[in-house]
Amino acid sequence: MRLPQPGTRVRGSRSGRPVMALLDLLGRRMALRILWELSRADAPLTFRGLQAAANTNPALLNTRLKELRAASLVVHDGDGYALSEEGRTLVQLLLPIGAWAERWAAESK
Repeated sequence: MRLPQPGTRVRGSRSGRPVMALLDLLGRRMALRILWELSRADAPLTFRGLQAAANTNPALLNTRLKELRAASLVVHDGDGYALSEEGRTLVQLLLPIGAWAERWAAESK
């Protein structure tokens, strides 16, 4: 599966609008979990550390990390994987959605 790019057709949208490309990327299995685990880490995580934290298999993790790095959301330095500045900004924007979802779930009961 190719990396969703703004301006090109993506899953769920023919328009290629940037928000649709982002939702396609974030909707891929384990993408949000990887961002979440990296946002919670005090230091960069090694591949194995991230695999354990995200509780996923190495093939899927490798694929998602390639995509998230290509999208400039995750970086790798000598110590491991971490969120880029753009990745940290995105996670901060997603946190209110999580809070909204918690309220929605509570009201749905």
